[in-house]
Amino acid sequence: MRPVTAQWVANAVGGTLAADVDTLVTGVEKDSRAIEPGFLYVAFVGERVDGHDYVPQAVAAGAALCLVSEPVDAPHVLVADVQAALGALARAYLALLRAEGEITVIGITGSNGKTTTKDLLSQALPAVVAPVGSFNNEIGMPLTVLRAGPETRHLVLEMGASGLGHIDYLTSIAPLDVAVALTVGTAHMGEYASPDDVAVAKSEIVTGLLPGGVAILNADDPRVAPMASLAARAVLFGIGHGDLAARDVTTVRGRASLEVVLAGDPEVELERRTLALVGEHHVTNALAALAVCLECGLAPEEAWERVAAAGPVSAHRMAVTERADGVTVIDDAYNASIESVRAALRALKLVAEGGRTVAVLGEIRELGDASATIHEQIGTDVVRLRIDHAIIVGAGARPAYVAAVREGSWGDEAAYVDTIGEARALLEETLRPGDTVLVKASHGSGLWELADQLVGGVG
Repeated sequence: MRPVTAQWVANAVGGTLAADVDTLVTGVEKDSRAIEPGFLYVAFVGERVDGHDYVPQAVAAGAALCLVSEPVDAPHVLVADVQAALGALARAYLALLRAEGEITVIGITGSNGKTTTKDLLSQALPAVVAPVGSFNNEIGMPLTVLRAGPETRHLVLEMGASGLGHIDYLTSIAPLDVAVALTVGTAHMGEYASPDDVAVAKSEIVTGLLPGGVAILNADDPRVAPMASLAARAVLFGIGHGDLAARDVTTVRGRASLEVVLAGDPEVELERRTLALVGEHHVTNALAALAVCLECGLAPEEAWERVAAAGPVSAHRMAVTERADGVTVIDDAYNASIESVRAALRALKLVAEGGRTVAVLGEIRELGDASATIHEQIGTDVVRLRIDHAIIVGAGARPAYVAAVREGSWGDEAAYVDTIGEARALLEETLRPGDTVLVKASHGSGLWELADQLVGGVG
């Protein structure tokens, strides 16, 4: 972060600066355990924890200033709403960076693929700042903005939406030079009346572009491609068509191998490359990342080489581990939608290359009234894809087990357990050398803990 004064912070957030405070702020953090000397500590009041209680720990760790909604015995800026103040601080800070240097701000949204695309760009773009993990909401995104500095040339931001107007708010904090829309799917459907409402919410990223900005859109998604009408300029990517087109897509041990053609007169054909990421569905994310790199001025071949070579960064995202006992683990347990579960199951088959496949599936959350129906579809898919063994974990996912049995799975082909511990015990009985096991669920299901145990190598 570029150092700013305590008074500048107070002015930016419209807060009241405690008397006799004359200090520089060199970073921002909401977790008192992560505070470093010179940081601003942001004291949020949550359902279970009041950040004001941790002001002494933050000050002891070196916090120069605290952003608070009630007076504390420490240097502070007092505001009515800490969350709104954090957004205002990020907005003013980004404006300061733009005034003092050159920075390209890239926003990414989509029901699937945001974090993977962000991870690709974090490796392919020079002088880049990108979110840690999946910081994509009204708290995480401003914190990412505040990590940028004078040396930052590319700021990559994830923009999630669990309702209409959410991305509008995020782009009001960080107006975009490049807006990426990947997919419109069923993620967070419990918050929307219909998929069309999801599309409207995602389209807010395009209307959040600065004048002269560009929208990068998935031509293969029928709800994303029409967003081009909202942009002064749009670049479309797709399988076999678009301004960036993937051609002759094949797979090599679960990894997509493809050529890319750039539209123009004449066309530019980029050489065939195999993605480092596992899963054919990552072609969409790679094309989006390539399009961003080209807009940011990278030469086509260099950009394509960097994107194709970029591997997984965020935890529990299609991470493949080959254990010493001959079992391969695919850990994709960070989050889930029906689209991403189907893609992960297809990747499981490809990685296994004819060996036995085991899918451990937990609940997809935030589906509202559609939950039972969507889990039933997953259970049917498991049977139709001929997954050898399916272990369904948790009451919320149980309809997947019921549907698998109804579709024709019997014996030990499908099993239901209530807990992660039971799933682990069943795997210990089931797994043998040569097997490939997928762990997939929404993060809130906790199934990522099982993935960690399996990757730890204890069979």
